[in-house]
Amino acid sequence: MGKILKFADDTKIFFDKVGSANDIYISLRNDLNNLVSWSKWQMLFNVEKCKVMHIGYNNCCAEYGSMYGNKLETASEEKNLGVMVSDNLKCDKQCSETVIKANKILGMIKRDFAGN
Repeated sequence: MGKILKFADDTKIFFDKVGSANDIYISLRNDLNNLVSWSKWQMLFNVEKCKVMHIGYNNCCAEYGSMYGNKLETASEEKNLGVMVSDNLKCDKQCSETVIKANKILGMIKRDFAGN
């Protein structure tokens, strides 16, 4: 069974170590089915926002089926609580987005002080 992380309305299922592709498929499929069963009473998941990310070089990249009859989309990068996470765990995209945002703020500060 995978581990579940929740923060507000954000839910993640993950595995520390991957066994065989078949074992992981069965375990994750069961976890997804359990989440869907639970969500009928508590909180429905927006399947359009539900993604699968395969992390690591030796990942078998198995398909895990669907939720509510909709196939889960695979993502190579996704924003998680404001931080860009990629399947190779490199932070290039996060760093460049932060630099762009900082330069915009710096430009606003320069314009405000230049006008005075």
